[in-house]
Amino acid sequence: MVSSIELKVEGVCLVMAKGRINVLEEYCKSCGLCVAACPVKVLRISEKINSRGHRPVEQFKDGCIGCSMCATSCPDAAIEVYKIVEG
Repeated sequence: MVSSIELKVEGVCLVMAKGRINVLEEYCKSCGLCVAACPVKVLRISEKINSRGHRPVEQFKDGCIGCSMCATSCPDAAIEVYKIVEG
């Protein structure tokens, strides 16, 4: 079962959606802009090398909130973001 993520900020509880990303590995050039832009720090540069000699980004842990900051920051449109809708 997929559930929302709760974030407590100064006594206020914000419920955030969950999401997942799909990296188009052949387009990723390992610039790291998406890794820096991710507010929940679930992205990293992988050890795998693509056919262009770059190490594509990967989502290495759960916690994606589907905010699309990674996709927006990607100069090569190599990231697709999907929100997970419950119910």
